Amino acid sequence: MFRREERPSQIDDGALARDLTRHCTAYREPVRRLAHWQVANTLLPYLALCAFMLCVAAKGYGLFVLPLAIPAGGLLVRLFIIQHDCGHGSFLPSRGANNWLGRALSVLTVTPYDSWKRAHALHHASTGDLSRRGTGDIHTLTVREYLALSRWRRLRYRLYRNPLILIVLGSPLNFLVLQRLPSGMGLAWRVAWRDVLTLDICLVAVMTALAFATGGIAPILWVFLPVISIAAWIGGWLFYVQHQYEETVWEEAEDWDFHRAALGGSSYYVLPRVLQWFTGNVGLHHVHHLNSRIPNYRLQECLDGHAYLAQVGRLTLRDSLRCVELALWDEDARKLVGFARVRTR
Repeated sequence: MFRREERPSQIDDGALARDLTRHCTAYREPVRRLAHWQVANTLLPYLALCAFMLCVAAKGYGLFVLPLAIPAGGLLVRLFIIQHDCGHGSFLPSRGANNWLGRALSVLTVTPYDSWKRAHALHHASTGDLSRRGTGDIHTLTVREYLALSRWRRLRYRLYRNPLILIVLGSPLNFLVLQRLPSGMGLAWRVAWRDVLTLDICLVAVMTALAFATGGIAPILWVFLPVISIAAWIGGWLFYVQHQYEETVWEEAEDWDFHRAALGGSSYYVLPRVLQWFTGNVGLHHVHHLNSRIPNYRLQECLDGHAYLAQVGRLTLRDSLRCVELALWDEDARKLVGFARVRTR
């Protein structure tokens, strides 16, 4: 086992990753007091802000609520992180309480709880494994796979990987439209359909009640379309940079190691304190992948407890902007590269 003060030069060392995993185990127990406080300081401001925005929009001043969609969207991201933790069974001590809270929050995040939980579990189990791409992650080709495609299929992949399509258009489309359909969730069709249909019925009921209360559908559109879109853009960007950075790790199945992939294949997104609060510490993603049972409100404590965790996979805001050009895994260079790198060949 490595001592805490040691900093081995090879960050993909499996022994180091397992040592860090043992360290993370000490922080996996939920703290009921912290969980309740996080729900209170997130859910109550979000509901109050949305109620105020609906009242203003109902009076015909829809344009005036748009600036408030930014903090509301940030709070919705934080609510999504709580739902995410419930899916891992890490937010509250009780499994049943986690599931009921996660399902209740899904009405606000418009994300089917059980289906998303299953797809996300597959993502954790296969991150960095080239043979198990495609569930709960961003589709990524290797350079050789890309070069073997026809020109039409290369164009399709380039369009898909364009940030305007992948994040700006794709993220809201995914939350608002695709998650209303029981496909691509990693569940049996009948189970996924029941989960998605139940949420869709709840959403229709809530929207109908709000429409009667505010005098029509227009105030709801003025409020929730911008709020959900902003939250989707933030969430889509976070999910992108957490695994799509230059020095990430991908391996063939025979060489893949869960601990090494968790440590080397997930970034530590160093954000200003206020952004870290709104995003529920999700930037400490390497810690989360080492042990997904650590609740988000204990991730910083875990990071501070081991010096090496703060050194690996660091991405600043400025660094992360360069990630948008990355689209292919270079098997020879063992890093993500952009399409320009392929053209130079």
